[in-house]
Amino acid sequence: MRDLEALAEGTDVNAVLDKLPYVKFLGISFEQPSGDLIGKLTFKQELIGNPALPALHGGVIGGFLETVAIVQVARDSKIRVLPKTIDITIDYLRSGRPMDTYARATITKHGRRVANVQVIAWQDDPEKPIAAAHGHFLLEPVSDDDSAA
Repeated sequence: MRDLEALAEGTDVNAVLDKLPYVKFLGISFEQPSGDLIGKLTFKQELIGNPALPALHGGVIGGFLETVAIVQVARDSKIRVLPKTIDITIDYLRSGRPMDTYARATITKHGRRVANVQVIAWQDDPEKPIAAAHGHFLLEPVSDDDSAA
C-alpha cells in the first residue's frame, strides 16, 4: 500500500516497480523526460518471438502496453491496490524489431471505479507506432474512512 502511495506522490517509479518480478523479468523501466511518464522495454534476446525476422514476441509487447497503462493509472489515482484489468485490446501495427521500445499512456476517462486508457508503443519514431492498446481498468478507491487511518 505504501508503495502505491509513494507512486502517486511522485516517488521514483522504477524504485517502486523494481519489486515486481514480471516487470523486472521483461526489463521495463520508466522515464520522465518532460513530466510525462514514458515506459521503456529494454531489448534482450529472450524477448524475440520470431527469430526468422527477428521480431519481439506479441505477448511481450502486449504485457508491456498493459503494464504502462496500469502504472499510469496508479500514478494518477489515489488507490490502495493496483488497478485490475477489465479488458484490453491490442492492435499490432508493425513488427517490433530487436531494439528498445517505448510507450506512453493517456487516460481518456477517469471515473470513481473505472479508468479508460490508451497506450501507444514505438521504437525509433513516436510517429510510427508498432502497437496501440485501449483498456479499461477497475479501481478500488480510497474511502474517507481509509484515508483517516
